Amino acid sequence: GTTLGDPIEAQALIATYGAEHTEESPLWLGSVKSNLGHTQAAAGVAGVIKMVEAIRNETLPASLGIDRPSRHVEWEGAGVRLLTENRPWADPGRPRRAGVSSFGISGTNAHVIIEAAPAADRTEDTPAPPTDTVPWLLSGHTPDALRAQAARLLEHLSAAPDTDPHRLAGALAHARTRLGHRAAVL
Repeated sequence: GTTLGDPIEAQALIATYGAEHTEESPLWLGSVKSNLGHTQAAAGVAGVIKMVEAIRNETLPASLGIDRPSRHVEWEGAGVRLLTENRPWADPGRPRRAGVSSFGISGTNAHVIIEAAPAADRTEDTPAPPTDTVPWLLSGHTPDALRAQAARLLEHLSAAPDTDPHRLAGALAHARTRLGHRAAVL
């Protein structure tokens, strides 16, 4: 951090969120910079990834290499503390939320609030998705590569006949590169 930027950033967070917190239930502050170094233009996305993983793992990760909080920030009575060690993220009785701030040297500032997704509410009584026809999209660099892709799909389906056709369609449509030679299987 910096002696100029850190107090400004911390004071903005304290002014915005600190009043709702106490010393017993503080707003925890951390930094991705201490974990990865200065990530330049990727700082915001690195912070988002860190906090998504924190929510998923129910653990607030430590800011590394920090022995004591900056003396340039008024920490006393602010309801805010610096994460100097990993902490279990206790269930707050509501969705877990995290804020990620990114402050650019050019004056660009961004803040995003991330909230845990609701727990999956799928029970055994939940009906299976409809069995209507869905397209399976295939592609390859060449016609031969496209045929090879189709053969691998057939081999997979022969080995795993219970494959959910809707999930497979989604994966083929959204998780694979669209190459020049394409086909759809219905």
